[in-house]
Amino acid sequence: MTSSDPTELPDPWHSLHELLAAMDAEIEQVYVERGIEGVRPRFAYPLIRLAHTGPLTIRELAKSLDRSHSAISQTVAAMRKEDLVTSEPGPDARTRRIDLTERGRSLVPFLEAEWRATHATVAELDSELPYAMTALVEEVRRALQHRSMRQRILHHLVEPPR
Repeated sequence: MTSSDPTELPDPWHSLHELLAAMDAEIEQVYVERGIEGVRPRFAYPLIRLAHTGPLTIRELAKSLDRSHSAISQTVAAMRKEDLVTSEPGPDARTRRIDLTERGRSLVPFLEAEWRATHATVAELDSELPYAMTALVEEVRRALQHRSMRQRILHHLVEPPR
């Protein structure tokens, strides 16, 4: 153990996590105000995709959304609890095919409208800021492609003696 607690320093991720959570909470509030209960903003992308593709396995859905299998598996489980999707055995015993329920299908037109409105909102925010969020994210991504987060951490890491 070192002499000082590093967690006493401000968490550099806190503001970003807090901002993203607040933005998601406001999107969810739009749903609630429209009488849509139990739907989280993270459900919109897979529900819309399933409406356009038809049933997919979790692996296919994850690939089509550029998300991890684990993240989509968790999202699908949450959507099943809200009666938004079904999960049936796939072509073999190891896969499950995910499809929309009637409730899920009925929400897609609104979710598509909200998706477009959210994109317009991000564009509006980008125009109001001295530095566009979308441009900043891409620049961070490029910087990390040049030198990864792992490489950067290892450069600063001073391991304690064993």
